[in-house]
Amino acid sequence: MRKASRVVAAVLLQLKSRVKPGVSTAELDSFAEKSVREMGAVPAFLGYRGYPATLCVSLNEEIVHGIPSPKRIIREGDIVSLDMGAVYEGFYGDAAVTVAAGGISGAARRLMDVTARSLELALGAVKAGARLGDVSHAVEKYALENGMSVVREFTGHGIGRHLHEEPSIPNFGKPGTGPVLKAGMTLAIEPMLCLGRAEVVVKNDGWTAVSADGSLAAHYEHTVAVTEEGCEILSVVANG
Repeated sequence: MRKASRVVAAVLLQLKSRVKPGVSTAELDSFAEKSVREMGAVPAFLGYRGYPATLCVSLNEEIVHGIPSPKRIIREGDIVSLDMGAVYEGFYGDAAVTVAAGGISGAARRLMDVTARSLELALGAVKAGARLGDVSHAVEKYALENGMSVVREFTGHGIGRHLHEEPSIPNFGKPGTGPVLKAGMTLAIEPMLCLGRAEVVVKNDGWTAVSADGSLAAHYEHTVAVTEEGCEILSVVANG
């Protein structure tokens, strides 16, 4: 799982520098698939429940599951969420990051910062003996304190020999509730926050989820392993 997750982290790191005005989302997807395969892994999303690409690329009001297209061109000021998974020797890794395309608005920057920080706080709540509600509450509390709304229709998840395993990990909840975390559990934790309201609409392609009010959304995700003291973030570049 470290290997699968590090493949994801390495490809996302390379993709971040390729998110620029004028680039199509399909170009990013092609690069992602080629890179994953060159690193000896297999794209986890491609063909999953019929999904047609390696990468999910969600722009601005798109929350998750944006399908790459040669017609979808990134523009100056867009915020671009990149979500990707990989399989290595039967084990999965999954991560996401939101990237600015050129100069973005102050509100967009703040949304990205708050979402990224909410993930850090959630990871800080992970350790053996903690309850899953502690992790969920960490995201919700910070988001609400900063005037952001939490997407409720999509959640994080367990991960291992399958992309989505139990337990489901909402980004809202009460501390001290839910399953007890145990050392060795592997989880994909992924806050999704909106600047406006959190209601979601899925577009006609059956995949792309957007904020119902058209407000900007951001998405960050790490695959982690629960330890006695906290958690090990698996989806980081090796030695970095």
